[in-house]
Amino acid sequence: MYTFSSKLKTFSYILMLVGVLGIGYGFFAAPKTIQEVEAILKEEESHHEGGHEAAAEHHEAKAESHHATTNHEEVATNTIDSTAVHAEAVSSVKDTITETTSINHEEHTSTNAGVNYDEANEHLEHKEHVEHVFHQLQNKPWAALYVACIFFMLIAMGALAFYAIQQVAQAGWSPVLFRVMQGITSYLLPGSIIFFLLLLVSGFHFNHLFIWMDEKIRATDEIIKGKSGYLNFPFWIIRALLFLTVWNLYRYYSRKNCLAQDESNDNSFYKKNFKLSAAFLVFFIVSESIMAWDWIMSVDPHWFSTLFGWYVFASFFVSGITTIQMVTIYLKSKGYLENVNSSHIHDLSKFMFGISVFWTYLWFSQFMLIWYANIPEEVTYFVTRINDYGITFWGAVVMNFIFPILLLINTDFKRIYWIIVMAGIVILIGHYVDFFNMIMPATVGDRWFIGIPEISSLAFFLGLFIFVVFSALTKAPLVPKRNPFIEESKHFHY
Repeated sequence: MYTFSSKLKTFSYILMLVGVLGIGYGFFAAPKTIQEVEAILKEEESHHEGGHEAAAEHHEAKAESHHATTNHEEVATNTIDSTAVHAEAVSSVKDTITETTSINHEEHTSTNAGVNYDEANEHLEHKEHVEHVFHQLQNKPWAALYVACIFFMLIAMGALAFYAIQQVAQAGWSPVLFRVMQGITSYLLPGSIIFFLLLLVSGFHFNHLFIWMDEKIRATDEIIKGKSGYLNFPFWIIRALLFLTVWNLYRYYSRKNCLAQDESNDNSFYKKNFKLSAAFLVFFIVSESIMAWDWIMSVDPHWFSTLFGWYVFASFFVSGITTIQMVTIYLKSKGYLENVNSSHIHDLSKFMFGISVFWTYLWFSQFMLIWYANIPEEVTYFVTRINDYGITFWGAVVMNFIFPILLLINTDFKRIYWIIVMAGIVILIGHYVDFFNMIMPATVGDRWFIGIPEISSLAFFLGLFIFVVFSALTKAPLVPKRNPFIEESKHFHY
């Protein structure tokens, strides 16, 4: 039996405590009034103008010195000509005054009306801009919490999908890892509860993460109005409740059957798990795509991609497999999982490498097709991310493709623990950044930066994840006893 070490438990507590404090600070520091946002914008404008003043002053001084000599030379000539010009000008002005007086009187009224209209229009645009920035800054702690919450929940979901695939495939190599997979999937329940609460909070308008929920926008935006049959809060939240419930029920009963198989005299519970896993995977394929549309893609309700469901799946699937690998290596380093050998580690590394390449294929396919077609309502999605999120946008490609290729393409490297751990850390950070890129541009726009809310949210959910997963690992033996393929798995060599 595994024993949850006091050091690791204390570490998880510290992460959660620091996370809660930082999350609280993020909400406290967010602007509460429009006036605060106006003050922020004025300060930004002053900084922006200050950056140009030095260059402008230098340019003006140089221009003045150049014109000084020229003006000095022209003074004499202008003085001589001025008398004759003056006499002629006086006569011309007298004739003109009479004509312009009546014209100016007529134009005065229309000009004033135009000026008043322009001023009103500018005032309205300024007011809308300030309100938009206000919503973005208020969204920042909510969005940071949302990204970290969905990321860790979907890590557990990725591990659950991988576990179900092993059951249906009747894989002979993986049963010695089933308890690790079940431990990781145990996070799905608390993660789902917190996530569902976040969805409810969004639906009750405590934040502006999903703009299609705003009644004013729904009434005026034709695209969102056309999607209202699908994108409406009651139907949306019912779908979320259905998906989370079914996923957690499968997780609960599959683990229950697996534990019951240890005490059984036949393979009845194993066969039940096979059928249950097959049915779950059918449901999962459909629900995963809809989940990606509902919880991630709908933050950009004007944009859609037919590849998006697969793209999101590849991201959290490889994250789940990587987490299985990381937990397995940790337990091995503590003297557990004696039946797990280098061949098991090698196979998990192959999955890490292969799904990273699969993610890259989907990333490039989605990006290339939309960018090449250059349809404004589609390409805007990537233009926004490249212009405002260039570091994280291209950084995700480096971390999720280039690093796995360099570190895991070699067969020998797939068995070396420190290389695998390094690759795993980069992959997990890279896919957090991937989720960050999917959600933040639509919720906080160009007001983003990695600050206290983002780091604190990550710390809290990481601490909770560690505590739940390693607590679950203490509840049952780490090696299944009566799985039909357990002996094959113990002696697996590649």
